[in-house]
Amino acid sequence: MKRYWKYVKPYLPAFIIGPVLMIVEVIGEVVMPLLLSNIIDKGVNGGRSISYIIMMGVAMVITAFIMMAGGTGGAFFAIKASSGFANDLRKDLFNKIQKFSFANIDRYSTGSLVTRLTNDVTMIQDMIQMMLRMALRAPGMFIGALIMAFSLNPKLATVIMCIIPILAFTIYCIIKTGFPRFEAMQKKLDALNTATQENLTNIRVVKSFIREKYEEEKFKRANTDLKDSTIHALKVVIFAIPVVTLAMNVTTLAVVWFGGRQVIAGSMTTGILTAFVNYVVQILMSLMMVSMIILNSSRVLASIKRINEVFNTDIDLTDEHASRKDLTVAHGKVEFRNVCFKYYKNNAKWVLENINLVINPGETVGIIGSTGSGKSSLVQLIPRLYDADQGEVLVDDVNVKDYSLKNLRDGVGIVLQKNVLFSGTIKENLKWGNEDADDELVCKFAESAQAHGFISSFKDGYETELGQGGTNVSGGQKQRLCIARALLKRPKILILDDSTSAVDTATEAKIRESLRNELKNTTKIIIAQRISSVIEADKIVVIDDGKITGIGTHEELMRDCEAYKEIYYSQMDKEHPQMNKEVTA
Repeated sequence: MKRYWKYVKPYLPAFIIGPVLMIVEVIGEVVMPLLLSNIIDKGVNGGRSISYIIMMGVAMVITAFIMMAGGTGGAFFAIKASSGFANDLRKDLFNKIQKFSFANIDRYSTGSLVTRLTNDVTMIQDMIQMMLRMALRAPGMFIGALIMAFSLNPKLATVIMCIIPILAFTIYCIIKTGFPRFEAMQKKLDALNTATQENLTNIRVVKSFIREKYEEEKFKRANTDLKDSTIHALKVVIFAIPVVTLAMNVTTLAVVWFGGRQVIAGSMTTGILTAFVNYVVQILMSLMMVSMIILNSSRVLASIKRINEVFNTDIDLTDEHASRKDLTVAHGKVEFRNVCFKYYKNNAKWVLENINLVINPGETVGIIGSTGSGKSSLVQLIPRLYDADQGEVLVDDVNVKDYSLKNLRDGVGIVLQKNVLFSGTIKENLKWGNEDADDELVCKFAESAQAHGFISSFKDGYETELGQGGTNVSGGQKQRLCIARALLKRPKILILDDSTSAVDTATEAKIRESLRNELKNTTKIIIAQRISSVIEADKIVVIDDGKITGIGTHEELMRDCEAYKEIYYSQMDKEHPQMNKEVTA
């Protein structure tokens, strides 16, 4: 609970005032039956004047207004406290997720994280609100009504005590049965959110492959699983509430039966019996409230456990132990020394094995290799999206782990294989690279990325609104916008990870020329499938099955590297079959 105290502290007055005001309402509820008893016994049956009855009636009305003020105020402060608590908790949870490395994120599905940020936090918020309204009200009402019942008729009050063991057993069953069921239900909700998010994000792919029926069945299965899991969990409620209600009715019936006989015998007045029945209802209602609190607690405990899993996740990429936090990337030299890496640490096979490579400042280096050879994994070690398991990655002769993450990543611009744009205008997306950039600078680097032309063709130009994920621009346009965004950062190291695959060769050539002319002092690392994309690089690195099999210029690799020659001739066969035959001859 120490973790959650920080979310209570800013709203502590509301956490205190809310329950206190609910106690005001409880006092009114306890007083009301006594006033009613006086009206019946002393006013109606006792022969008192009409003025006495009116006076008691006015007292009841005043009490009712005080109760209303207490209840309304208690509800207001309960909502204020619970909403503030949930707001701060959700913010910290989101901030924690933002700090996750790629490896951390791989542990959770997107749907699961969304559920934890929304549904699980909302469950806690609702529970806090319920607790603030009922936590003092329920025991206050129970104790107050029980004292009044025993003061009115101790013998008849013993009937109430018979019901408490039954309700205690019901509450025990709720705790024991409810928790695992509600935890399972939340996992099913994760699965449904994941399926929904995946479908909506990739709706164009679904439609292009005519997979609507398959997706409908997939959603139906996830939805049905959630429904079945919810019903299974809520059977606890279905069982608990009728048992508690039956116990309340049986107890009330027993009180009326035994109390009625005492009224007939003359040992108890009608007013006292009426008040006594009201107190019995209050006692049983307070026990019902406790049952509801316990019932919801079992569900909330499952949500708290899931939120704690996120908070307790050790972030494996931090700059906590960085020895040179003030250092920035000044030149852009990159070096890999005996680097080995794998995503799943219990796997026997390395994704990258014994990588040794030096990239000098300002060099343009191409990296080529077959799909799955480890090209993207290699460059992701530079800005510490992942950390090497063995060996060292150095930038400007300093281990990347010695930089602060901010300073390191400020010096590295990267366009990943999966190009991502966000909802907002084109200009807002481009200014992710530099939020202080003026319009002239934005246009300049858009031109360098060959994006200015198509942006200008849009009716609203740079103010054009992009759909979520940039769905209203083509693949090639999206790639050029992402390149422009990275260029606007003016990094010392620029990584283009297969980022021109959807661009025609003429446009790609213009982009390469812009990079050569305008980023002369920037180290450029270009991962590509097409040899034409890297053929002019200062040196080309060939990676095969996680190992470097060749380093050199195009001419050197054509002479000395069989893997490079295979790639070259396979591509020439497709693009220029006749030329390739002549070269071979």
